[in-house]
Amino acid sequence: MTPEVTAFFDEATNTISYVLRDPGGSACAVIDSVLDFDYASGRTDTRSADAIVEFVRDKGWRVAWLLETHVHADHLSAAPYLQERLGGRIGIGERITQVQDTFGKVFNEGTEFQRDGSQFDQLFEDGDSFTIGQLRGDVVHTPGHTPACLTYVIGDAAFVGDTLFMPDFGTARCDFPGGSSAQLFASIQKILALPEETRIFVGHDYKAPGRDEYAWETTVGAQKARNVHIGAGRTAEEFVQMRDARDATLAMPRLIIPSLQVNMRAGQMPEPDAQGDVFLKVPVNKL
Repeated sequence: MTPEVTAFFDEATNTISYVLRDPGGSACAVIDSVLDFDYASGRTDTRSADAIVEFVRDKGWRVAWLLETHVHADHLSAAPYLQERLGGRIGIGERITQVQDTFGKVFNEGTEFQRDGSQFDQLFEDGDSFTIGQLRGDVVHTPGHTPACLTYVIGDAAFVGDTLFMPDFGTARCDFPGGSSAQLFASIQKILALPEETRIFVGHDYKAPGRDEYAWETTVGAQKARNVHIGAGRTAEEFVQMRDARDATLAMPRLIIPSLQVNMRAGQMPEPDAQGDVFLKVPVNKL
């Protein structure tokens, strides 16, 4: 079955959010939503999320799921905001507990911060399935970028988060805590084992050199043949050597500090203080 997929591109974070609809009805899912955040002022904005709200309401669709491919380090999730306005259950990989434990320590979170994934409505395991109307979605655990990364295979579409980018841009970095280039290679093989005509929807695009337009849809066949990091039969050893060397040159994402604190809480801000004010922490020399 071919689901209907609508993309929403956020140029500030180079993130693509998706609304996927069961073509036989009105049920839909939102994948990797964005809450706008200005780091310099500490202000949030809901322009990106409101575009999705308006789109779904205008279509008369019903949100069944708000899916996260992983705990994003480059943008804040708008899942709770969308849930309040559109409904749906917030889902992520069950290894979120590992991410929460790791970054709970980085950000010196107290015992009141739950590290059991209970902030989310559904923790998916590898091999789980779910439904969006009459559509079946299958969950594939694809760690490497983070321990909790998932790929959602829904009909003829696969939503890979940061695991793969467009073929001319390559693959995800693996140098965050819990990341592994060897794991990423193995995870990508799972995706490339899907039928070659499977549509792949990536989580980000940065316009590779020589390309003037943003892009976010490709296929398994195109990735196998042309991905500049993993295509044309590159071996695991070659990939790990390339990926680790490349990662050593990369700066941290601009929004990593606020993103991790919010996204490991399913898009919620930390608890306010006694005056009702919310604060984010900046760990010094920890990342």
